[in-house]
Amino acid sequence: MNNRIIIFYLSKRGQALAEKLADFLPEAQVKRFSTEKLKAFWPEVKAIIFIGASGIIVRKIAPLLQSKKIDPAVLALDETGRFVISLISGHLGGANDLTREVAAFLGATPVITTASDLAGLPALDLWAEKHGLVLEPENFIPQTISRYVEERGIKVLAEARVPLPETFALTANPEEADLAITYREINGFSGLYARPKRLVVGMGFHENCSGDELFEALKKVFTRHKLSLSAIKKLATLSRKSKAPGIIALSQKLKAPIEAVSPKEINEVVAREGLNPSQARKHTEVLAVAEPAALLASQGGRLILPKQKQDGVTIAIAEMPPSPGKLWVVGLGPGDIYELTPRARRALRSAEKIIGYKTYITLIKDLVSHKEVYTLGMTQEVERATLALNFALEGFEVALVSGGDPGIYGMAGLVLELIKEKDLVGRFPVEIIPGITSASAGAARLGAPLMHDFACISLSDRLTPWEIIEKRLKAAAQADFVIVLYNPRSKGRKGHLNRAREIILEFRPEDTPVGIAKAVGRKDESLKITTLSALDPEEVDMQTTVFIGNSSSFILENFIVTPRGYKEKRY
Repeated sequence: MNNRIIIFYLSKRGQALAEKLADFLPEAQVKRFSTEKLKAFWPEVKAIIFIGASGIIVRKIAPLLQSKKIDPAVLALDETGRFVISLISGHLGGANDLTREVAAFLGATPVITTASDLAGLPALDLWAEKHGLVLEPENFIPQTISRYVEERGIKVLAEARVPLPETFALTANPEEADLAITYREINGFSGLYARPKRLVVGMGFHENCSGDELFEALKKVFTRHKLSLSAIKKLATLSRKSKAPGIIALSQKLKAPIEAVSPKEINEVVAREGLNPSQARKHTEVLAVAEPAALLASQGGRLILPKQKQDGVTIAIAEMPPSPGKLWVVGLGPGDIYELTPRARRALRSAEKIIGYKTYITLIKDLVSHKEVYTLGMTQEVERATLALNFALEGFEVALVSGGDPGIYGMAGLVLELIKEKDLVGRFPVEIIPGITSASAGAARLGAPLMHDFACISLSDRLTPWEIIEKRLKAAAQADFVIVLYNPRSKGRKGHLNRAREIILEFRPEDTPVGIAKAVGRKDESLKITTLSALDPEEVDMQTTVFIGNSSSFILENFIVTPRGYKEKRY
């Protein structure tokens, strides 16, 4: 299965809607529906969107359904695009998130019926999948989710470190816990287990051991120590034993890969960790196998069960460290979801926690309403960034949103500065996701004002002294740059734009073209083309970007054009 999406239509009206959706979803292909195509695409794609009556769709997909763990997401849309229905694989398949995105794009009503989403709670199964947890026994899952939704939270006994949603309350009492995060069986607990899939089993064995013999030995050790086989992440052994039929069969049975370790690596670990040599040195060139193999494959983990001998097999168990969190600094662009990049949408879809300034969160509210969202004020950039870093340190996947592009007067620089100050380099992945900045979005609406060299200058003196801003304005104006003014005017800075205009007029004629782009990509978007002498600061606010042409810029009907110089090259 890959990231492809297939959009099926049944009529010409449905085809028009399908093609509109494909323009929004770059990974999508449009196909006229047939049962044969449905069967062919079913195991190959991430999602299928049907445009047509839901009754027809349900009957067509019914014979193909297997499990929510492997079935693709399925959405149904009416031909008018008024309703978007999440039919199957809502959580694990991503149908609910895709439904929200499509509905937000079309201005349609999303129809989502999963209980946790309706209650505005993080989905238990999604949380488990994201953090590598196996829920068991499976027949306990529905009743646990039901209790979670009814009580708007659950009580959790946590013996392993896993990031918990705010709706999970910790308890040390097994009898009152609904969920236990642990590798082992707990006396007095009768609820749902969440097994962190982090255990690495190091194994030493004779190469003629069968898969069944290895499995029985492993099962006895795990049973004796009250450990769950579901927590096994991988097997580890000496490189020359890793090709033995027995361990390959065991790997297939447990669905756990084998990590082969070299004799040199093993002997180095034995010496470094002070491990006891084993009988393996009589038959191989290594001092031991099970313990050092488990430690090496655990990637910096710790030994939680020293070597155990069982029916001719030596077994040791190491625990891998918890997975690190992740931080995306996401550029939202101008505000219209259609102008939100696919990478940004994927980050918002994956993130557990969304952090941002209230105005920006409002722009994406339909996409993140089911997530844990934290809104902070306009001047609380440091607090926002710090909160995001702290959550990532705890192991959460976090999206810190920023208007426009996060690397242009956005949050990216502050985040990286704080990472350096707090010595967090390398602690978790950080990805900066670009967005369409207001200079690009506004310029596109105004025509082609930025076809030649330009300078972007913020008129906000909250972080930069006004004297420096004036110096930059003079330099840009004197050098004949097109000038893009960010943050041109606010309630507390009413005179800055007028002063900037006066400075630029020292070097530019009064009829220099000026473009005013306000709230681009939002419902109250407005555009105006005027001149430098006629520029009225009262028409400008913090949602406005001002474009001031250079000596060659001119007005062409409703556009501003700055020539690149092609005319001279043509003659």
